[in-house]
Amino acid sequence: MPNPIGPLVLPSKVESSKPCPLRGTPACLRSFPYNPSARAAAVLERFSRGPRPGLSPCRSKILMKTRIDRCFEELARQNRAALVTFVMAGDPDLATCLAILKALPKAGADVIELGMPFTDPMADGPAIQAAGLRALGAGTTLAKTLALAGDFRKSDSTTPVVLMGYYNPVYVYGVEAFLRDAKAAGVDGLIAVDLPPEEDAELCLPALAAGLNFIRLATPTTDDARLPAVLAHTSGFVYYVSITGITGAAAPDLAKVASAVGRIKAHTSLPVAVGFGVKNAGSAAAIAGRADGVVVGSAIVEALRASLDRNGKATGKSVEAVAGLVADIAKGVRTAVPAPV
Repeated sequence: MPNPIGPLVLPSKVESSKPCPLRGTPACLRSFPYNPSARAAAVLERFSRGPRPGLSPCRSKILMKTRIDRCFEELARQNRAALVTFVMAGDPDLATCLAILKALPKAGADVIELGMPFTDPMADGPAIQAAGLRALGAGTTLAKTLALAGDFRKSDSTTPVVLMGYYNPVYVYGVEAFLRDAKAAGVDGLIAVDLPPEEDAELCLPALAAGLNFIRLATPTTDDARLPAVLAHTSGFVYYVSITGITGAAAPDLAKVASAVGRIKAHTSLPVAVGFGVKNAGSAAAIAGRADGVVVGSAIVEALRASLDRNGKATGKSVEAVAGLVADIAKGVRTAVPAPV
């Protein structure tokens, strides 16, 4: 069967070249047994240059508000949901991607998720997998992704930027270097899809100590026994995955989404944004009436793909294809009617 994504020549150095066992231990903790609480305390002490007075190191949160916090607070005052938009860094090339990033807030995006291209994106459907491969084929690396975020931040000091992806590229880059460079680039938060709460010492706690939000995913299979662990160090917002499956695979059941959002909110004061399966203004409006945020990814990535030429290169229509779709979805979010409680 022919490859539906098309022929691809990957760069000589791929981001997944270094093995990354989830149980891998940072250098600062190699003398510790695998004890999550001890590891958490040690990580926070190392990355925050000393324990925080009056706070349990394992449970300490970011002390200063981030752009993400301020964004959701302002939207709560406006009584509307946030529109969170996902694009893959470097898709189809860095220059076009930067132009798309700059167009998103003008089109109505409140928060931007910037994907970190990776060769093995286990949670992503065909559209985002293809976007990652296009980006890698164009030579995008994690260093270039951080530079892209920095370039965007030069002209936009208010829109929150969340880096979303998988731990392996961060591990290869080095956690301390990654957090330093992400902070310098103006990144506000992180989503690491494949790091469970048991591995908070790897990236979550260092990120919190560095002043970055760490956004955790909850799913339809996250029950009440598991939810406290998922929420323990989550900050910024909770990302609720509305379906069991990969991105863009199905439409969410609105009744189940409303029930899940209510259940999560019983455990946390954080905003809850819902993603996976939101494709247009209608579905976005339906979700926006039931949640604090709507996340749109696959539909945006697919709109960009449809604008490319037969060689997968950007055309004069590419930026507008994304901006137009986002503007339409933003209207749906802004006109949403809150669902009855």
